[in-house]
Amino acid sequence: MESYIMAPHHESLFKFSPKLRLGILASGVGSNFEALVKATRDSFLQAEISLLIVNNPNCGAVNKAISLGIPYQIIDHRSFPSRSEHEQQIINAFQKSDVEILVMAGWMRIVTSLLIKSYPDRIVNIHPSILPSFRGTNAIKQALKSGVKITGCSVHLVNEEVDSGPILVQVAVPILKEDNQESLSAKVRKQEHKSLPIGVAIAGKRWREANYG
Repeated sequence: MESYIMAPHHESLFKFSPKLRLGILASGVGSNFEALVKATRDSFLQAEISLLIVNNPNCGAVNKAISLGIPYQIIDHRSFPSRSEHEQQIINAFQKSDVEILVMAGWMRIVTSLLIKSYPDRIVNIHPSILPSFRGTNAIKQALKSGVKITGCSVHLVNEEVDSGPILVQVAVPILKEDNQESLSAKVRKQEHKSLPIGVAIAGKRWREANYG
């Protein structure tokens, strides 16, 4: 039987009054976005998703937002002459929705200081490795190629160096000899869905305590 280790481990509910207001950034199928919605509706995480923003009009996250009844906007980066103008539009949308914490749930764009400084210590990302190992793209492929026996996922705050911000939660996932990129990705993704709501709650708790006592 495979064993998984999460640190820090939390079994209690995360209580926020009023509820945390989350803004989600996604580019892909939206499975982590869906996991966050489920965590809020199961009352594991006392939060509401105020707005989903996608940069890819054809991504699966849009369909999930429609089926789940979550407000969304498509802000396609290809419609803007610069990265800063694209990010400013994102900032404007989240500020209008009074968002407290941003969550990059499969956001396939490197963010700049413009977005980071607008939400300092309030942008959460999920990465499919035990950081600082296997930063950047193709983390699962990197792990398999390296021959390591354990990989996993990390939930961390975003800063200006890619995949290097303070770590909130990590989960260790064993790599079996029969694993390939597809099977290992599926195992890691399952743990992402469990750890991301916890990481968001930790970031939210820190933010609330620092600003509201």
